[in-house]
Amino acid sequence: MADEARVSVAVLDLGSGETVTHGGGVFVTASVVKVDILAALLLGAQDAGRELTARERSYATAMIGRSDNDAASALWAGIGRAAGLDAANARFGLTETAGGDGTLWGLTRTTAADRLALLRQVFGTDSALGADARRYVRGLMERVVPEQAWGVPSAAEGATAWAVKNGWLPRDATGLWVVNSIGYVTVGGRACLVSALSDGNATMERGVALVEGAVRHALVSLDGKRADAEARAVRGRPRPV
Repeated sequence: MADEARVSVAVLDLGSGETVTHGGGVFVTASVVKVDILAALLLGAQDAGRELTARERSYATAMIGRSDNDAASALWAGIGRAAGLDAANARFGLTETAGGDGTLWGLTRTTAADRLALLRQVFGTDSALGADARRYVRGLMERVVPEQAWGVPSAAEGATAWAVKNGWLPRDATGLWVVNSIGYVTVGGRACLVSALSDGNATMERGVALVEGAVRHALVSLDGKRADAEARAVRGRPRPV
């Protein structure tokens, strides 16, 4: 089958606010929606003034740490499926994400820009989530099983810190793969949020390569924008006389 892959990537430098985007369009989330599910669960618990139960914490650890689908399905039901997800995401400022039908949380649709908006709720400070909730999500994303630490952390060469959630899904209708990666990296002292979404990949391996290549290219472009901004600032300074 011919490879019909497409990819969309967005990167945000948390310090400078500089962004780089390549590609666009709406994509199926696959398992990256698990971050939304956990964020929605935590927001609901926060509203109710309660902590997560031991069972919810067990499900959350499995869902993020090893991408357990049964745990995700249990929490998806707990938040009220798509209606609960969409209501939480509206409060998080997401405008281009729609929950999957019925039990099909993996068919939630989103954009790279909306993935950055969600990551800002987790890794930023201007968030509907409290500090403890944000720290909890970050901690789980920092401890995914080694075999799932591809994508964002692998593409960011020399990263000194990272957090990630990946998603991969073969589509029944086409046999082609959805491969996505979202997360946080610190490279060269710069903290960045990264979202890369792809579909139409002939194999999962080709999707991983496509996503990682897109992330590398975006990070290089971000370095270029930063260098240009610094050069403009230097040119704008008064010269000594």
